[in-house]
Amino acid sequence: MPLYEHIFMARQDVTPQQVETMVDQYKGVIEQNGGKIEKTEMWGVKSLAYRIKKNRKAHFTMFNLDAPANAVAEMERQMRINEDILRFMTIRVEELETEPSVMMQKRDRDERKDRERRERDGGFEGGGGEGEEA
Repeated sequence: MPLYEHIFMARQDVTPQQVETMVDQYKGVIEQNGGKIEKTEMWGVKSLAYRIKKNRKAHFTMFNLDAPANAVAEMERQMRINEDILRFMTIRVEELETEPSVMMQKRDRDERKDRERRERDGGFEGGGGEGEEA
């Protein structure tokens, strides 16, 4: 079966639980049509480069799909109908990434830097407020 990477953006004012419900819904569509989702990554809320339908931010989610074209077409059709989906994009790939995507690696790297900075500065003992920069 063909392999795809699919990313969709949901409106910023939907809750993470609603995004998970959407993920389950689209996973069901893919599985009903003979495909499967190899990996799902929830990238969280990110700022957009420009406004889309009056939204400045969106929930980003990525799927790695192993599915026939008609399953992907049905999922995209349902996404077009859903008012909470701002944009989506599906790309056919030769092979699926097994490691975390670059977006997830960046988050891990940022968290690690924050943790190292706190350890280097001796935790939160500095006495400064939240607004103070390190």
